[in-house]
Amino acid sequence: MTKAAFETLNPYHNNSFLVRKFDQAEFTSPYHFHPEYELTLIIKGKGNRYVGNNMAVYSAGDLVLLGANLPHCWKTENAIREEINSSSIVIQFNEDFLGADFFTKPELSLILNLLQKSAQGIQFLNGTVGEVTSKINLLAAEENPFKKLFLLLEILHLLATSKEYIMLNQQGIIAGQSAVKRERVNKVLGYIVDNFKNEILLDEAAAIAHMTTNAFCKYYKRTIGQTFMETVIDYRINYAIQQLLHSDKSISDISFESGFGDVSHFYKLFKRKNKQSPLNYRKKFIKDI
Repeated sequence: MTKAAFETLNPYHNNSFLVRKFDQAEFTSPYHFHPEYELTLIIKGKGNRYVGNNMAVYSAGDLVLLGANLPHCWKTENAIREEINSSSIVIQFNEDFLGADFFTKPELSLILNLLQKSAQGIQFLNGTVGEVTSKINLLAAEENPFKKLFLLLEILHLLATSKEYIMLNQQGIIAGQSAVKRERVNKVLGYIVDNFKNEILLDEAAAIAHMTTNAFCKYYKRTIGQTFMETVIDYRINYAIQQLLHSDKSISDISFESGFGDVSHFYKLFKRKNKQSPLNYRKKFIKDI
């Protein structure tokens, strides 16, 4: 049984924030959350990114800012073992890493606004990615503590003034919950993220939330705004869409890989959500590009 894990970061080693580079065959961090803000730059790799209840394809150049306690993970697709297929630079810092009132100063109002928006997760795009990537690489290589801090503030300022971004967890469901509700929902979403392509059991989800099945169904609908199985179907449909657009797999194969045991049922649910069949959806995408 898999659930979102609370991550305790390693000591900061006399620094007020963490900067780490990861080179792996595949990203291994589970769906997890922590109180620190996190800025992640993907240098190499491709797969699926999960932020809150948002799922999207990622590749090199993916640049995302995450707010405190927002669950997330990057899952590598089609990794070749014993090769470095996945590389990233991750920056993590607490809200008060420069003092409780530091970001309330007038000169830093734009950065404060950025941090507040990051509760929903922010993906940066286009020219902003190139400009910030060069700064992040400098930061990762820098050894002087003062210069590291200056570079981080410069990076945050660049992000705060950028207009090239999209919000990921747009409904803001998780960010708006109390700490207790947020942790419970995060654990259930973690179960969905790691299992939606296979069999999903309502009883297991209820057990993760430490509730009876009936109580869990009512709680989940009231908290998230849709039923548990509607969320599972959304994940499966979204994954299927990514496969339709980024692979040449057959509709039947995509159906089964996305967690649907019956192709006709997949067609029915896909058409209900997207107002067209999977095949027409793929054809339209190919035509548009």
